[in-house]
Amino acid sequence: MKNRGRIIAFFLIVLIFTGTIGTTVMGITKDINLGLDLQGGFEVLYEVETVDEDQDVTRDVLESTVQTLNDRVNRLGISEASIDIEGEDRIRVQLAGVENQTEAREMLATSARLSFRDVNDIEHLDGSDVKEGSAKQDFHQTTNAPIVTLQLKSASKFGEVTKEIMEMGPPDNRLVIWMDYQEGDSYEEESTKSNPKYISDPGVEEILNTTNVMITGDYTVESAQRLADIINSGSLPVNMNELYSTSVGAQFGEQALNKTVFAAFIGIGLIFLYMIVVYRFPGLIAAINLSVYIYLVLLVFELMNGVLTLPGIAALILGVGMAVDANVITFERIKEEIKSGKSISASFKAGSKNSLSTIFDANITTLIAASILFMFGTSSVKGFATLLIVSILVSFLTAVYGTRLLLGLWVKSRKLNKLPNWFGVKQKDIQDIANSKEEADATFFDRNVNVVQHKKKFFVGSILMLLLGLASLLIFQLNPGIDFTSGSRVEVLADESVTTEEIDASLAELNLEPKSRVISGDNNDIAVTRFDTVLSEERIAEVKEHFADKYGNEPNVSVVSPIVGEELVKNAIYAVSIASIFMIIYVTIRFEFFFAITALIALLHDAFFVVAIFSFTRIEFDVTIVAAILTIVGYSINDTIVTFDRIRENLRKKKQVKSYKELAKVVNKSLVQTFMRSINTTVTTLIAVLAFLFLGAQSITGFAVALAVGLLVGTYSSLFLAAQIWLAWRGKMIKKRPVVFAKKKRTEGPQV
Repeated sequence: MKNRGRIIAFFLIVLIFTGTIGTTVMGITKDINLGLDLQGGFEVLYEVETVDEDQDVTRDVLESTVQTLNDRVNRLGISEASIDIEGEDRIRVQLAGVENQTEAREMLATSARLSFRDVNDIEHLDGSDVKEGSAKQDFHQTTNAPIVTLQLKSASKFGEVTKEIMEMGPPDNRLVIWMDYQEGDSYEEESTKSNPKYISDPGVEEILNTTNVMITGDYTVESAQRLADIINSGSLPVNMNELYSTSVGAQFGEQALNKTVFAAFIGIGLIFLYMIVVYRFPGLIAAINLSVYIYLVLLVFELMNGVLTLPGIAALILGVGMAVDANVITFERIKEEIKSGKSISASFKAGSKNSLSTIFDANITTLIAASILFMFGTSSVKGFATLLIVSILVSFLTAVYGTRLLLGLWVKSRKLNKLPNWFGVKQKDIQDIANSKEEADATFFDRNVNVVQHKKKFFVGSILMLLLGLASLLIFQLNPGIDFTSGSRVEVLADESVTTEEIDASLAELNLEPKSRVISGDNNDIAVTRFDTVLSEERIAEVKEHFADKYGNEPNVSVVSPIVGEELVKNAIYAVSIASIFMIIYVTIRFEFFFAITALIALLHDAFFVVAIFSFTRIEFDVTIVAAILTIVGYSINDTIVTFDRIRENLRKKKQVKSYKELAKVVNKSLVQTFMRSINTTVTTLIAVLAFLFLGAQSITGFAVALAVGLLVGTYSSLFLAAQIWLAWRGKMIKKRPVVFAKKKRTEGPQV
């Protein structure tokens, strides 16, 4: 009866989760904020400068500026806005889903310091003389043209000003209305231009003792309303200088979202299928827990009010890989115990216990990489790191405790006692525990494999590949994106294929000379153009309008100043360096210093190969690739630690190893034992990455390439390089200093 109750409890738990997920998941996904790359919008990083040189940029000044910017954004009717202070003098603005990006950008950038001057640029009135909130869009009584009206606080003061200007006589009797007048601006110079900086210069032919002021000009209803909104929002106490900006057209965002979601479904579906085929019943349990994992990650992210981006979705799927890895480690250990002749119940208990330490170490190292990425990342990279951290934590809980709970209910019910094939173990592979050797040789597909004897071949092969990679970097170098070099990038989406000649002709019309242009996309319908120069706000507006009119889709435009470019390079180096240092410290504490240095060599080897591949293929190297490399660093050491953990476990059984031959045998056995785990983890994670690479949005192609290469190289280094280097290094000292394991605490490593 008790055993039947466990089976009933299993189905009840599954039904509860199925019902909860089925009834709430749509609501959760709808409430998650989508990033710019998934729904369109733009992001700008401003450097704040005070109007007066003697004034300092204080926290109060920054907060006042943010408040004014929020007011302007609210007037645009944008609900999904993020305006944050960064550092001592910067403000980052992110507006997702905004329809008219040019309008929003213009409204944010202007300081809105209104001033009334004469033709000699002498100021007579400023914004403080205007009644708050009095600006309105109206129509001229005679011409019916759109105008802006506002009210002044003092009619007499305005009368004195108009009298003084009227007495200047024609043609100098003009009241020049400026927005953001700066020292060096000149009415005389601007009046000769077709598009002057000032907003109006009406002639004054009589004294006007009134509070009503009318601003005329070549306005549309929309532009007049925008000017009124800017005046009403108040002036900013600072000047805003753009350091970095990126904008994504709505069509790009929609296409990216659809493709990425489709790729995610395919990738996750294939992972589920692979797990069930390879691990049978435990694989089915893993699929159930992975579904719960995805639901919980989305729920936590929605509760955190996080912003989901393309790299964020990739982080979610990488979390699936981490969760799969934890399950694979556990299932492989259970299979080993079953093959050794233990009962299903004893195998489950031993396999779960032995795998916990490995899973914990593997997750911590990846968590270190994600945390460093969060500290040094910006914008979408920080979002990627946030979701990766959430994914790692949730995957640990669901993969370790969720899987054990559900599988444990079946094991304890004794329904699986005579069904080893449900775990993917054939009856002929099970040893007789009474007659089995204490230390049976590890086999790979029933074959004895000696990996260690080929270590010199692996060393030579790795050195040759490193030399080729170095040659590629010296000859071809990298193809850095504007994130690192500064400049501008324009990505055009057409409804049909385009040619470089068409793009060149369009750029010629705009008087722009590109550094490079590349045609890509499934149907050659995407053109990416790069410029060495930083396009101004006005030029960006022209580019957007031109290509939107020509192709019906607003292009993506990214601009990075030299200052931000230098900072991104510096932060990238810091991030990789600090992550490596922290990992060395952790591995040293958990294992030993020799293991830590070997792991460092392996992860640097993997990171270098990713960089070399980008050099050879000429794929653009941008800041998201740094995020991918840091993720690979975490994955690489994750994989290496799994192998090291098995070496440590086997050495503990030996207690003391005095000869190189004996040490080589332990290392080889450990490698063979971890083969299937490494292969299955790599295959499942690679399935998700390849789904993104071939089915996902083009904007994360480089990201997916970096992950795919890193996964393959990381698996190679953990199986054929890291342990072999440790063996060669440690083996030379073994006669003088035998490897001795004193099993004092579960967390202690080998005492050398």
